[in-house]
Amino acid sequence: MVFDFFRRGAGTEVPETKASATGPVVAYHSAGRVAWSPRDTVSLTRTGFSGNPVGFRSVKLIAEAAAALPLVLQDRSQRYETHPVLSLVKQPNAAQGRAELLEALFGQLLLSGDAYVEAVAGEDGVPLELHVLRSDRMKVVPGGDGWPIAYEYSVGAKKHRFDATGAVSPICHIKSFHPQDDHYGFSPMQAAAMAVDVHNSASRWSKALLDNAARPSGALVFNNADGHGAMADDQFRRLSDEIEANYQGARNAGRPMVLEGGLDWKPMGFSPSDMEFQKTKDSAAREIALAFGVPPMLIGIQGDATYANYQEANRAFYRLTVVPLATRVASALGDWLAQFSGEELELKPDLDQVPALSSERDAQWARVSSADFLTNSEKRAFLGLPAVPEGGADG
Repeated sequence: MVFDFFRRGAGTEVPETKASATGPVVAYHSAGRVAWSPRDTVSLTRTGFSGNPVGFRSVKLIAEAAAALPLVLQDRSQRYETHPVLSLVKQPNAAQGRAELLEALFGQLLLSGDAYVEAVAGEDGVPLELHVLRSDRMKVVPGGDGWPIAYEYSVGAKKHRFDATGAVSPICHIKSFHPQDDHYGFSPMQAAAMAVDVHNSASRWSKALLDNAARPSGALVFNNADGHGAMADDQFRRLSDEIEANYQGARNAGRPMVLEGGLDWKPMGFSPSDMEFQKTKDSAAREIALAFGVPPMLIGIQGDATYANYQEANRAFYRLTVVPLATRVASALGDWLAQFSGEELELKPDLDQVPALSSERDAQWARVSSADFLTNSEKRAFLGLPAVPEGGADG
């Protein structure tokens, strides 16, 4: 019976064999696999920001635009012209100004999905300085209930622990939405990682083509006097060394090849896959820009017809990418800083001073102004302005 066969097999001893435990794993899993770059923050920053012009320009474009937005501070009754929070944001520390701090903050958030701001408080507990900390050095320490109880910052072998169990945490942690992580955010660079690898590989292929005199490869065909195509080993090595030394690289571009008797050069044209490399590179560049929310037209990618003109693309860039990011970060900073003084403050971008959105803002002001069924207080609330101060007129 079949079942008896299995029973007999289970009772027999398996002969001892000597083999590496990792041999079958390496042999099976390493064949035909695509080599992707690591997905940690340091590697993604190196390959997607430092080593990729599209990723670099996308991050810089968003961070600089968001950092340049004017900020306003208000509560329910007034908009402040001067306030300690505004002074702190304007001059956060001795080494950075407002633009440098906010650009570093937005850059960390775009590259890693997390941004950490440290408040250096004085004896009275009021923040005196703000510092943006590197996300790749910070570690969240969760408590028994899952909420962070501390933040651990590591530089080499040295570590500093920020206690977050007090009334106000000394660290403001701003993170992007991550559906599978409770403590860390998901960055656009992670979503664009595959496109970054494709774009970098296409750039390396172009560089290799230039090093090969920017021409397709070919074949040297050897035929001796008796019609045989076999070449002696020393002849083959000498010919290979001469080709590598005298006919490769940009310095030897266009140099005529001198062939001895019996040698014939057969050039090979570009294959269809070679001709598609530039299209592949442009497609990868669009995917990188798409992950960051930057219209390809703004970073010089040719052939993009998503927007009718540059002005429309710039308006969509501010409306869909810069303003939502700046609003969320400013709100988080304002709520955190307000906890130190116990005030109810709202820190947000002043959209009335954004030139790219002036036409939309003018149209909104005109619609609200012509709405006779709204009172002045309702109009101000609709426009995001504080209520009318005491003694002001209201219709």
